Amino acid sequence: MSAYLQDGLPSPVANNLDAPFWKGLQDNRLLIQRCANCSNWQWGPEWICHHCHSFELDFEETKASGVIYSYERVWHPVHPALASQGPYLIVLVALPAAGAVRLVGNLLGDPRQDVEIGGRVEGVFEHHLDAESNYSLLQWQNIPLE
Repeated sequence: MSAYLQDGLPSPVANNLDAPFWKGLQDNRLLIQRCANCSNWQWGPEWICHHCHSFELDFEETKASGVIYSYERVWHPVHPALASQGPYLIVLVALPAAGAVRLVGNLLGDPRQDVEIGGRVEGVFEHHLDAESNYSLLQWQNIPLE
């Protein structure tokens, strides 16, 4: 699969806190932080549980599928690497299998497509192996109605 957006964007840099997430994407797995004490899911990664304040957090695999919570159609990209790119769609996806935490990503396909709040989407792992430092992204695509 070719990259959804053009090359030249800054690549994500994992730190001690979010490294399991980025490593999971490279392995085609979605890993979200979860508290070992109260089982609360949370995103973005933190050193402490948002719910019970425990420090016993880990990353657990969950389904890369969800529902569109919100979206934005970007007509005027602000990063120089995207100057000729546009429009494109950014979606905020709620993950029912992970406590409805929300992740941001691009919605693949026609950037002028109709977007339905509550529409079902599935994750697509996009690997950038030719980048200066290899990285992977999670993009989203619509799940066709049955």
